[in-house]
Amino acid sequence: MAAAPEFHLPLAAADLLRDGGPGRYVVQEVLAVRDLPPALAAFRAASRARGALAVLEHFDCVYSVLHHFRTVGTAVKEDALELMMHVVSHHSNELPTILSDSGLSPADRAAHLNALKMNCYLLTGLMDAFEMETCKNSCSEADPGRKNRKNHAKTSASLWEEEREPLLRLLTRLLQLDLHQLWGGLVVEEEFVSLMMGSCYRILENPSIGLQRYRLTREAVTHLLAAALLHCDRMFGATLKITQMLQHFEHVAPVFAQAVSLWAKEYGLKSLVGELLREIGQKCPQDLAREASGVKGYATFVSELAEQIPALVLSNMSVLLPHLDGESYTMRNAILAAMAEVLVQVLNGDQLEEAARGTQDKFLSMLQAHVCDVHSFVRSRVLQLFTRIVQCKALPLTQFQAVLSLAVGRLKDKSVLVVKNAVQLLAAFLSNNPFSSKLSWTDLDEPLKKEVEKLKEMRDRSRPRAVAPVIAPEEEWEAMLPEVRAATQQLFQPLQEGEEEVLEVEETVERTVEQITGLLKKLNYKSAARLTQKALCRFQGKEPFVGPGEENEEATILGVLKRLYTGSCPGENSEDPPHDNSSDKIEEVVQEEQPQTELVKQEMLVHYLQDAYNFSVKITEALNLISKMMYENSVSVVQEAIEFFVRVSQFGVPQALLGVRRMLPLIWSKEPGIKEAVLNAYRQLYLSPSEDSERAKAQALVRNLSLIMVDASLGMLQCLEEIISEFVQKDEIKPAVTQLLWERFTEKSPCSALERRAAVMLLGMMARGKPEIIGTNLDILVTVGLSEKACEDYRLPQEVCNVISKLASNPKPALGKNSAPFRLPQNHMLFACLSETVSKGFAQPSSHWIPFMEAAVTLIYQLAEGAEEICADILHVCSQQALEKLQEDDEQKADAGDSPHKVSDGSGSLSTFLLLHLVALVGQVALQQVAYLEVSVSAELCRCRLLKEEKTKKQSHTSTKKQRPQSTGNESTMEEELGLVGATADDTEAELIRSICETELLDGKHLLSAFVPLVLKICNNPGPHSDSALSAAAALTLGKLCMISSEFCDSHLRLLFTMMEKSPLPDVRSNLIIAAGDLAIRFPNLVEPWTSHLYARLRDPCPSVRQTAGLVMTHLILKDMVKVKGQVSEMAALLIDPEEAIVAVAQNFFGELASKGNAVYNLLPDIISHLSDPNSSIEEESFHTIMRHLFSYITKDKQTESLVEKLCQRFRTARTERQYRDLSHCLALLPVSERGLHKLQDNYDCFADKLQDPAVYNCFQTVLARFRRAGVKPEAKALAEELEQKLSASQKRGLDSTETCQDGSQTPMPAPAKQKPIGSSRRQPLSPANSDNDFVTPPSRILQNHKRAQKRPPRKKTVITFSSDEENNSEDELLAELREEETPTKTTPITRSSARRRR
Repeated sequence: MAAAPEFHLPLAAADLLRDGGPGRYVVQEVLAVRDLPPALAAFRAASRARGALAVLEHFDCVYSVLHHFRTVGTAVKEDALELMMHVVSHHSNELPTILSDSGLSPADRAAHLNALKMNCYLLTGLMDAFEMETCKNSCSEADPGRKNRKNHAKTSASLWEEEREPLLRLLTRLLQLDLHQLWGGLVVEEEFVSLMMGSCYRILENPSIGLQRYRLTREAVTHLLAAALLHCDRMFGATLKITQMLQHFEHVAPVFAQAVSLWAKEYGLKSLVGELLREIGQKCPQDLAREASGVKGYATFVSELAEQIPALVLSNMSVLLPHLDGESYTMRNAILAAMAEVLVQVLNGDQLEEAARGTQDKFLSMLQAHVCDVHSFVRSRVLQLFTRIVQCKALPLTQFQAVLSLAVGRLKDKSVLVVKNAVQLLAAFLSNNPFSSKLSWTDLDEPLKKEVEKLKEMRDRSRPRAVAPVIAPEEEWEAMLPEVRAATQQLFQPLQEGEEEVLEVEETVERTVEQITGLLKKLNYKSAARLTQKALCRFQGKEPFVGPGEENEEATILGVLKRLYTGSCPGENSEDPPHDNSSDKIEEVVQEEQPQTELVKQEMLVHYLQDAYNFSVKITEALNLISKMMYENSVSVVQEAIEFFVRVSQFGVPQALLGVRRMLPLIWSKEPGIKEAVLNAYRQLYLSPSEDSERAKAQALVRNLSLIMVDASLGMLQCLEEIISEFVQKDEIKPAVTQLLWERFTEKSPCSALERRAAVMLLGMMARGKPEIIGTNLDILVTVGLSEKACEDYRLPQEVCNVISKLASNPKPALGKNSAPFRLPQNHMLFACLSETVSKGFAQPSSHWIPFMEAAVTLIYQLAEGAEEICADILHVCSQQALEKLQEDDEQKADAGDSPHKVSDGSGSLSTFLLLHLVALVGQVALQQVAYLEVSVSAELCRCRLLKEEKTKKQSHTSTKKQRPQSTGNESTMEEELGLVGATADDTEAELIRSICETELLDGKHLLSAFVPLVLKICNNPGPHSDSALSAAAALTLGKLCMISSEFCDSHLRLLFTMMEKSPLPDVRSNLIIAAGDLAIRFPNLVEPWTSHLYARLRDPCPSVRQTAGLVMTHLILKDMVKVKGQVSEMAALLIDPEEAIVAVAQNFFGELASKGNAVYNLLPDIISHLSDPNSSIEEESFHTIMRHLFSYITKDKQTESLVEKLCQRFRTARTERQYRDLSHCLALLPVSERGLHKLQDNYDCFADKLQDPAVYNCFQTVLARFRRAGVKPEAKALAEELEQKLSASQKRGLDSTETCQDGSQTPMPAPAKQKPIGSSRRQPLSPANSDNDFVTPPSRILQNHKRAQKRPPRKKTVITFSSDEENNSEDELLAELREEETPTKTTPITRSSARRRR
């Protein structure tokens, strides 16, 4: 009988169809698809009879299924898979018995071997076919045009997903058998094992294998591969395959990391870890930089493997370190992450061996070095890793200060991600600091000084007695010997927890001897013995480390220690340590009453306090930087900064309150995330106190909120009010808080005057969210807050007025709501108390009366019916008091004489404070009267008209209801007429209000007109009225009176601007700038010719005036009330102001301006022209600072290209070398694109002759260098090289011509522009006392347009003479009469409240 053909596993399925030679199995026939079901049925029947050997006769059947797999039906596929699973399972169960049969004939062994290979080949072939089909269908599921195939795929894929895991377990059991006996005791055939492993790899190539529902499948694949590696020795092939798959399939990295970890832990395949890491480490860094997909797989594998088995990664870390110097930042991140995991899980704790401690220091040094990596992703990742290290308490205390300093330094990083992670690291340092729960450096400073002094005293006491020891060294050694022997015996025992640190042996014998003796004297016997043991090995045969050969090692160590100790004690350790903070250098001999251990403890305490102090100082330094991040553009950075300040506040850092206040304005942010972060911050800080009872919580809340209100500005209080109103609306503030505030206000609960005022303010803030808090207790507010005691301190009644004003509803009627505004009757006791309190305080010299008066008058106009009558009575009573006081002073003039505190005009004298009070009262009443007419009265007229129109419309609707079919054609016309009537009515109401302001308020019949001469007299005569507060109040009142009438304003604008220019008092100038800003909104046509004088105040010598002018001009320009023109360069000059607050104003202005389209881009050429002009006082370095800020707003490519062309053209008109340098510097600031480079090329002739200046040439080189770094196309690189060659050639020609001119030419070179000495970084401030010849009357806008239309030559500007310089002081001559055409008198209604008063 002929031998059965041998089955060879093919490389490809088609190989089985070709004759491979004698004795090899060949497929005889590929069955047709229709013949497959009966053939499979025959195979199934044969398998019942012959078992696994049935495949020897029916192999072609299943092979045909594989051959027709794409076209065969699902049922046939599933039948074939189920059949092969049954056959292989049956064979695996029989094989242990067959393999253990010693009498197995070679023919039977060959038959079973062929059957095993055939069955496994067919089963793995079906597995691969199903897997490929599943993977293909998963990719096409998103295609809506393949619904039928999708449903079909689900049917076949469902069986495969169910059977895949049992199949893998079946193959695992098979490989775990002793299969090599089938091969005659040799190793298992390589192709057979590759068959199994190949199926595993193909399953892992499916991108969905990483999903959670396939967890069991991944585990089954892992165990199958482990069986192949362990029983069949496929380590090398697996290493190459895994490395290859990591490179091409990114999703397998976590799977293989988990698998390799399992193989190392459960199967002992630790060598595979080293092989894989070595393969990755040997990859070329340059190749990895180019292959982004491959490097991601390697990086993920390394980092996740370090998380699973950090100890094994540590032993192979050296092969990965070369990638830290490679170009791939992803690979650097992975290796650094692996280091961090090793530090957290392995190199952590105080009981590390010396070698491990050295490795720990190296890893930490590498991590710290990469905090300053060139790539921002690496810097960010390292900061994240340090955050994890700190949170796991794996950072040694000795490294705290270094890492903390690096984190603070990264707060200035350009990358938002780096800054965010730096803030998170600092927050982790705070939460996990080993020092204290309170980190106030001011609180730590005193204990530190105290302990340092105590340490010095201890050393001073020990020093005199250290010269002559009483006990001999030999006697000391005998006393020490039992402890030394016990410590030495511990060297030969296993390591225990709590073992002291082991020191490294020094380089020389002498230094090692010093080290050992020092340890002995500090009673550190175990470390001394271990160091001696190491020294005996290292310094064999050298004195004193000479042992008696192979005898007892313990006796040898004790002998060396005795020789060292007894020979080194006399005369040593008499020197004082070099500094207080190093306990390891204390080597004094301390007497019995002062044991050395006490000194060591004190030294450690000083160390601890010093570290805590340094830590607190560093955190405080970080606070200043992080507080500036709250207004960054990145939402995530702002949120991290807010969260950081919350954490800092919880640790009691005093400067944290500044950050908590600084985040208040962010409540108005348009970003919901930032607003919510602020609310959460205040919720954590103030609404979650640690007290137990509700009363204690309320007291803590009120106390903390009162603390933040101390010295807070008006803007900060408004922000706090918004936050508290949000809490009140959400019912997050408990009733106990409101109760406590009322108790403090009514003095039922004892508190200071400051706390009482804070309680009133908090009640007002809460009333914004719930007005009934105030409405139901109005009588209490009036009777308590405006009682007779109010005159003692007007700050409390002022706050009471502010609180009651919350009851005033919005005077503008809402759309569709015609309800009347809330007002109280004229005889309400509130107004009687206000009138009485204001009148009583008028004659008292209190600095707080004027703010209270302003709040009272404002409240009266907001809430009172007939407010003008109440305020007229107040004015009448107060002016009557002033007259009576004047008469009394006249009667007593002969006795008392003139007082320096009186204001005299030759006929009578009046106390300055009375005149100040009177002028301030007049101004406030005037302004509130105008606001009352323009806002409240106008709104009421509109409301009444709307009610009347609505009533008329209803009547008309009722009367025409029956005639509706006949009037459809005229409805639209009637609606248009009604709209026209409404618009006309609005104009009529506005005209009525305007006529009242123009003709009635300041005519002789109105009370206000009686005080106008007084105000004008004070303003026109600053000499006799020299009091600064009076001058400021009079100037402010003049501005308020000008708000009433355009005629009055036009008549006194010259006086107002004269005082703004000439007054030596900063408060006067500031008040008038604010008043002029309000007038520019109300009467824009009148103020427009004086705009240049408003800009001039931006160069005022006083910082407060410059800041006020900057704020006013910011509002006017952003509201389009002032033409920008070229004078905006004055605002740009504020960017280099010495005062940070003024610089912030300028930065805010340009930031807001940049959000208005192309505003900054349009203004840049004019700003550059003005600031680079030789007549401007801007230094070159200051010019660079301004331009760096302004050019940061140029982000569009079209803007950049246009600016390149404009700046190049400017070179033709530039006159000085300084202008050349300025223009070239501006070009260097632009991110030039390829089109921009073409613009430079096209306009090359404009600047070619200027390249001889080194600064100009360097700027163009900077442009080209930045262009190359951007990574451009080859064509653009060629263009850049061509331009660079032209630049070099032009520079050389210019230098050669310069030398020729200097050597032989008679034509002199143009003299360079004179450089001003660099002194201040800003221009010379404008003098407050300008020449009269420089102050000219600006022509009005209408006059300019009229002259331009007539094409007449411009008339000479009329010179204005200052009113303060005129000799005659009569009222008729003091009135400024402009000799120009009348300017338009169109008014603009008031849109905001009065200018704030500056005192």
